Amino acid sequence: MAGRRVNVNVGVLGHIDSGKTALARALSTTASTAAFDKQPQSRERGITLDLGFSCFSVPLPARLRAALPAPPAAPGGEPEPEPGEPQLQVTLVDCPGHASLIRTIIGGAQIIDLMMLVIDVTKGMQTQSAECLVIGQIACQKLVVVLNKIDLLAEGKRQAAIDKMTKKMQKTLENTKFRGAPIISVAAKPGGPEAPETEAPQGISELIEVVKKVKSMQMFHMPVSSAMQGDRLGICVTQFDPKLLERGLVCAPESLHTVHAALISVEKIPYFRGPLQTKAKFHITVGHETVMGRLMFFSPAPDSFDHEPVLDSFDFSREYLFQEQYLSKDLAPEVTDSGEADKKTGQATVGHCPRQQWALVEFEKPVTCPRLCLVIGSRLDADIHANTCRLAFHGILLHGLEDKDYAESFLPRLKVYKLKHKHGLVERVASAPSPRRS
Repeated sequence: MAGRRVNVNVGVLGHIDSGKTALARALSTTASTAAFDKQPQSRERGITLDLGFSCFSVPLPARLRAALPAPPAAPGGEPEPEPGEPQLQVTLVDCPGHASLIRTIIGGAQIIDLMMLVIDVTKGMQTQSAECLVIGQIACQKLVVVLNKIDLLAEGKRQAAIDKMTKKMQKTLENTKFRGAPIISVAAKPGGPEAPETEAPQGISELIEVVKKVKSMQMFHMPVSSAMQGDRLGICVTQFDPKLLERGLVCAPESLHTVHAALISVEKIPYFRGPLQTKAKFHITVGHETVMGRLMFFSPAPDSFDHEPVLDSFDFSREYLFQEQYLSKDLAPEVTDSGEADKKTGQATVGHCPRQQWALVEFEKPVTCPRLCLVIGSRLDADIHANTCRLAFHGILLHGLEDKDYAESFLPRLKVYKLKHKHGLVERVASAPSPRRS
């Protein structure tokens, strides 16, 4: 019987060719069948095509042992002794770095407890590095930056180059929630992918020491009678043709619903260039699915712009103001003294942004997801080589519409109104006739 084990899922993300898979290989002692680019297509193209899973274990730090559940009681009432020292198991989720596989990257980010952002120290932040950082800010709470390929730096100038890149990364993280995140320099595969395996990786023990400091834990990869969200489970089944199986969801009854549209909270990603317009189509990632969706934006009535945001529900009793586009600070409408409609948006509202905005998303095909799941909107049709962020907004799915005929059965409940103004022209003014005196 194995000793008790605590698991943490660590996502390995970064730009293509930054050395993510080599880092996972250097860290790991146990590899799954999907790890280390074993797929023929991955080997042929030299890139990761799907999520890879591998792991390593270290003794569980003393401060975390108190959080373990007590051993089961023996028939005599005394705790059953469990052989083996409690272990901290780190499961590495190796995400692809290629820009065209961002759907897989987003899906992987939603099951991780900590993100390793892998940076090629000779190149610094690249386009997909920035997109991975944006995803991390939305889906993850902890970050470790790994400066990889330090063996490619000239030995006499190596430390100076590492210090320079470290300062650049600290500045990059300054205005994110990962400010002050640890930055570790390593050489996961000295000499590059074609080099012999004789030279040991550099900096790996220091990186492992940082990951033991993770506090977000869950039980995993041990004999269990139940599992929870985020666990990676091997399940033995019979009478199935593996060629007919594809990625899916395992869930409790009634926990997932198939929806044709949804009401979501919306927050624009500041790095996205351009407006978020009503009736525009975006790639909408919900759970592990990405489908096209058309949006209609709306906000509170102007006198409620400053109300505290509500993140876990939607109030159908309130009235909401239709918006031609998502209101951000650079598009905040201005109201003239006469109260005329703002020329930029065609609406008359107060001169500041609401604290919370929503959207009705109509999916081109139904999606299956839980309530209150993460939603990410992207423009994946943009040029993958352009130096722009394709991630447009994120939010929470507050209410899913399961009825295919939701336009007739549900939308009348949604009280969204438009402000309309009529302008007239006075052609002439005629004074009233004077009253006659008798």
